[in-house]
Amino acid sequence: MKYTRTKTRPVYLKDLQIGGQNHVVIQTMSNIKTSRISDVLSQIERVKVLGAELMRLSVLDEEDAEAFKILSKESSLPLVADIHFSSSLALKTLENGANAIRINPGNLQEEAALKEIIKLAKKKSVAIRIGVNGGSLPKHEKPTPESLFDATKKAVAFFENEGFTNIVLSLKGSDVRTTIKAYELAADYFPYPLHLGITEAGPSEISLIRSSAGLAPLLIEGLGDTIRISMSEEPEEEVKAASRLLHDLGLLENYPTFISCPTCGRTEVDLLPLAKRIQKYLEEKRYPLVVAVMGCVVNGPGEAKHADIGIAGGRQSFVLFKEGNIIKTIKEEEAEKILIAEIEDLAKKRHLS
Repeated sequence: MKYTRTKTRPVYLKDLQIGGQNHVVIQTMSNIKTSRISDVLSQIERVKVLGAELMRLSVLDEEDAEAFKILSKESSLPLVADIHFSSSLALKTLENGANAIRINPGNLQEEAALKEIIKLAKKKSVAIRIGVNGGSLPKHEKPTPESLFDATKKAVAFFENEGFTNIVLSLKGSDVRTTIKAYELAADYFPYPLHLGITEAGPSEISLIRSSAGLAPLLIEGLGDTIRISMSEEPEEEVKAASRLLHDLGLLENYPTFISCPTCGRTEVDLLPLAKRIQKYLEEKRYPLVVAVMGCVVNGPGEAKHADIGIAGGRQSFVLFKEGNIIKTIKEEEAEKILIAEIEDLAKKRHLS
């Protein structure tokens, strides 16, 4: 079945819409204890600059729950409270202004407690993400697509019986094929927005491959209303990875396309550090330009002639080119400064800055 992303019903967190549209919301999770309010707010601003639209915060204790009184008022992004085991902490964060909560049906099972949470979430018009993973399953049951789907179906039925449908779903496995199939089953059955992710995906070099392998097929199918690329890294890295993936799939237009060659024995300039600095600059500026940093004239401007602007290395020098046409030769030590100045000038001319 070909799935249409706009098929899902919309859920709102403040002014942020999840579902019912083709826009895929990028989110991440803070790795700072939530009670460290000023540090958390600083991190929220950093990830927002990079493209995050939603921040999830862990609620470990009463201090974390109390912090939502301030965070909910001062955060520039909607906040999701991540709840495990404690219904009292869920209730307190709802009272203190959380825009959504995430619960795992495997470790918050008491029906009376869940009914209290649902009742207050209704009163506050707060969304709940039902986050199913291997820990949501009965003891000794393996996380298969069918077991993850069945656990989700059971949890959703309880919420629906209580008249609550302000729901987002996730069915995360650490295995790529399991996750893909579980989400496909859910998409064919539920009308609710889907949060995509591969759980326990590992450090960046592993997560980038594992997450791309698992999420790209789903996104291409039209599944997924919000994503987090989980990494054993800083949240900023998660946001950059999610932005890159969505952009390369044609799902994030206002974002730079950065290209650089893998280098070889023809390279006579120190390309890699320069390429990384230009990439960092572009992703912070978020100019929707195609920019190339190439190692030699074989790769650029020939292979990179589609770039809006770029440089290609020679012998301790670079040529600057625009749309495939060489403009001038510049010294290697001046390349970064000149390229950035040219990008800024082009952004200004196209009214991007």
